[in-house]
Order: sequence, then structure tokens, then C-alpha cells
Amino acid sequence: MKKLLATAVAAAALSGLASAQSVNLTGAGATFPFPILAKYFDEYAKLTNSQVRVNYQSIGSGGGQRQFIEQTVHFGASDNPLNDQQMAEIRKNTGSAALNIPFVLGAVVPTYNLPGLAKPLNFTGEVLADIFLGNIKTWNDPAIAKLNPDVKLPPLPITVVHRSDGSGTTFVWTDYLSKVSPEWAQKVGRGNSVDWKAPNKVGARGNEGVAGVVRQTPGAIGYNEVTYAVQNKIAYGAVQNKAGRFVLADLPSISSAANVPLPGDARISLTNTAAPDGYPVASFSYLLVYEKLEANKAFKSEAEARAFVGLLKWLVTDGQKFNEPLTYGRLPGVAQQRALALIARITYQGKPLGKEIVGR
Repeated sequence: MKKLLATAVAAAALSGLASAQSVNLTGAGATFPFPILAKYFDEYAKLTNSQVRVNYQSIGSGGGQRQFIEQTVHFGASDNPLNDQQMAEIRKNTGSAALNIPFVLGAVVPTYNLPGLAKPLNFTGEVLADIFLGNIKTWNDPAIAKLNPDVKLPPLPITVVHRSDGSGTTFVWTDYLSKVSPEWAQKVGRGNSVDWKAPNKVGARGNEGVAGVVRQTPGAIGYNEVTYAVQNKIAYGAVQNKAGRFVLADLPSISSAANVPLPGDARISLTNTAAPDGYPVASFSYLLVYEKLEANKAFKSEAEARAFVGLLKWLVTDGQKFNEPLTYGRLPGVAQQRALALIARITYQGKPLGKEIVGR
């Protein structure tokens, strides 16, 4: 009975979707939140008796931003929000604002392959920057050994594994390194794609690719959304935060990093948090949406628009219960209210679908 009631409530939330009509939505982008997005869309299909199905292509944040701008998908997903220039160009070219809607919290962790170690290694941001710059070349380097005095580190050469595709996970990682290392900021900087300096390096596509190379390469170090490390049973290290504590990414430390004031458009960097218990390489992941849905050529009907807005509302409210089992943080209260306020701005051909559906 409860399941039938939940299905009825979800169907009502779609606001006007004909009972006999099914809607297929498409999205593309970040690999960072792919495990939770796959869960969301599977659960929502069940909840709506397969009336609303979503095909999501996990191609990296850069690809998701590109397909969103090219209007080949109903929505994009990215770990870094669109920048000011992208926002301005979208408004100029389409007559619609772009919305960056936060929907989940995650963390990027240093993953590594050093067989035989009993506990996670400690890293500082400066040491991580030096490793990825190629200044530190072996695992028994004094800089790493100083942070891990009780660990017998092998004299293995370090292989740096990085993303070869345009990646929001790369943006979050390099955003953090740019904040803690002046040398990194000067030589590399932040971006979805950067010029990796380490001489002994290997590129791989997606979080899946980086995890796979690290797992198969003794001496490797990479960076992954924490869920990929957990699911693939790859070791990952604790990172020293601004308060001087070595913090291992977990739900409380990820959530603590997001306990900050948010601007109205929700575009923010959470890295290098000042929260004493916060993990320093945390990030929101965002859904990229046109405020005026008809400005996106992917939308062909009001039924699609209504189904999409109903899905968005569910993702940032009831769907949040699926986050924590997959090591993603729920949206804090302030972020959830920002997300709902952004969804409420969505219209379709002048109809205030967002206000109508969010207000229920």
C-alpha cells in the first residue's frame, strides 16, 4: 500500500503528464556523481511506473557543459558550475539564463596503489602539489615520510594518473591545489583540463578510468571521487585541512565543508574549507538547466518540461535519501533551499512550471 501511495504521489508531482504517455529525458556530463545519478534515475523510473526515464551519458563535466550549450541534451551535469563568461554567452545566444542547481555533495580523494600498507597515508596540499608537479618522484621521499613516520614507505617510483578528458573532478582537484600551492597556481592553475607537469604520468578517461589504472599500477597515485575509491576498494589518503588536521573523507567531513553561506546562484568553491572538521577537497555537483526550457532545442513539448521539473524537485528533496549509502552527502538545508529557489524560476513558453511544481 505504501509503495502504491508513493507512486501516486510521484505521478501527481509530474503535474499534467498524461497517464498513458512516457517521457524520455537525456543528460550528459560529470562522472563524479554518476553512481548516485544512476541510482536516482533507476528509483524514479520505478516510482513513476516507467513514465519518466532518463538516459545519462557519463562523459565528464567538460563534455556535459559542451552538450548542454549545444542543446543536444535536456540537462548537463558538472562538478564545477558554469563560469561568468559561459553564463553571459548563454544568455546572449539563447535569451535564457543558465541555472546551476546543486544536487549532491562529494569529495575528491588521493587514491594510490601501495601494497602492504595497513592504514591510510597522510598528505598535505603542498606535498600533493609537489607529487603532481613531479617534484616528488618516489614514495620514500622525505616529504612523504615526514608526514607518515610510522609507515615503511617503499622506494617505488610514483606514477601520476590523471584525467585525459575534460573533467569537473580535475577542476575540483586543481582548484584545491591552486589554493594551497603558489607553484601549482603559477605553473598549472585550475581547469577541467590542465597541462600536467609530472614526467611519469598516465592519462585515463573518467573516474572509472583513473580508478582502473591506479588499481592496476603499483606505485600509482591518482584522484577520484570517494565513491569510486570505496566501490573499487582502492586505498585513499587523509588530507590536512586549513585547521591542521589530517581528515579522511567521510560523510561528516564532507558535509562540514559545505556548511557555508551560499550566493543566490549557488555557484561556489568548497575547497580548502576553514571548517575545523571539514575535508578540504569537497564539492557540490550541479545540474545545468535553462531557465526558459523552450530555449533548449532538446525540449519538444510541455509534457517533457513538466516531467523534467518534477524530476528536479524530487532529486533535491526525496531523492536525497539515496545519497549517503553511496558516500555522497545530502544537500545542507541552505543548499536545498537555494536549489528549490532556482528550480522555481524555470518556465516553459511563459508558463511558471517551476513555481507551480515546487509550490506543491
